[in-house]
Amino acid sequence: MEYGAIDRHLRYSLIRLVDGTGEVVQQRRVPTTREALVSVFGGRAPMRVLVESGTESEWVAQTVEGCGHTVVVADPNYGLMYGHRPRGVKTDARDVAALSEACRLGVYRRAHRVSAAQRQRRRERRVREQLVRIRTQLINLRRAQLRQEGYRLPAGSAEAAVPRVARVVLPAPLQAALRPLVATREALAPLLATATTALETAARADTVVQRLMTAPGVGPITALTYRAVLDDVGRFADARGVSAFLGLVPREASSGTRHRKGAITKAGPGTLRVLLIQAGWVIWRGRGGSAALHAWVHRLAERRGKRIAIVALARRLGRILYAMWRDATNYRVAAVRPAD
Repeated sequence: MEYGAIDRHLRYSLIRLVDGTGEVVQQRRVPTTREALVSVFGGRAPMRVLVESGTESEWVAQTVEGCGHTVVVADPNYGLMYGHRPRGVKTDARDVAALSEACRLGVYRRAHRVSAAQRQRRRERRVREQLVRIRTQLINLRRAQLRQEGYRLPAGSAEAAVPRVARVVLPAPLQAALRPLVATREALAPLLATATTALETAARADTVVQRLMTAPGVGPITALTYRAVLDDVGRFADARGVSAFLGLVPREASSGTRHRKGAITKAGPGTLRVLLIQAGWVIWRGRGGSAALHAWVHRLAERRGKRIAIVALARRLGRILYAMWRDATNYRVAAVRPAD
């Protein structure tokens, strides 16, 4: 049996094929395109091919699988996979040699491959997220320009920003300068509304998302994001694994009798972490529908401070959502312990 490895790059990739003894059968540098991959792997006997997880790993894996091979998408953070590569020397040739040897020996850790449905949901969510970011930038720029001339943009929601500006009496030159911002904002509004409606429709059609939305402070965007990011609840052994994956656990440097913990790691998906923290603020303000969690976070804030308490609440909320999904149950107030 042969074994393959792909050291993938944006324009060109290095491919190495070895036999069962590790002897090189073929090594080629090809363009990173579907056609080039098919030209290498098409028509060959079934083999195992290893590719590092990354932005383009899924379409590469699907292309090679379409040629009849088994593809392993490997976690690049697994250091043992590069044991054959000398330290301090990094080249594409050495990388692909280490990957092919890891593929042959089975020294790798599989990365999770997100389902097609949740990849599409992630894509839709990221488009909406970018539209929201653009809207925020437009509002901030407009507010800053008004402040430079001694005017203030009245407080209110982002959706009503254009009418708020219209109520401010501005000199003609300033109005003319800000007109492109207003026009862009007006053109952006229907696009953002369409993107939001599409996600809300998807949330109503997903039973898991509907269940997650019964948790306090969790709306359709947060629930959809949680569902899309985790993809498969079964790949986590427990709620602690989810907290670590979301980057909501403290950094730690402990050895012997020394135990030192710091700020959260902030590893993993930042967007979901932010959404859970925002949900924590909703509960903090008493609008989250859970008196138990509201009381818990305020008691913790008295001891540790508000910001630490909110992060702890986000961590706890992430664990609650995991348990609800795993057990196929809606949120139950009785399940919340009075103290952490």
